[in-house]
Amino acid sequence: MATQPKREKIIKIRVSPEELETLKWRCPKPQLAEWMREQCLNPDGDWVRQSKGPEPADPALLRQLAGIGNNLNQVARRVNSGEWGAADRVQVIAALAAVERELAELRALHR
Repeated sequence: MATQPKREKIIKIRVSPEELETLKWRCPKPQLAEWMREQCLNPDGDWVRQSKGPEPADPALLRQLAGIGNNLNQVARRVNSGEWGAADRVQVIAALAAVERELAELRALHR
């Protein structure tokens, strides 16, 4: 087990009584200072880099998704145009519901 470097430096901050209560309420540990260090520093002692947003998506994937969206729009137009009979519309709606379920499962896996 690696030993922690000796902590000799002190950082003083001033907070209002309400801010102190908020910090204590959010802190799951008995020691507020320990929790604050964990929140501000990663285990190696480096600053935790703030996320600048999601990673850019693959352009090929975006093109594929746009194509899928276009196809869905065409299906919706045909369903709403009245070209298809009731049985055809029911089949299309059932297929779209299945696609929706699959997408929900994919979203759940990537959250």
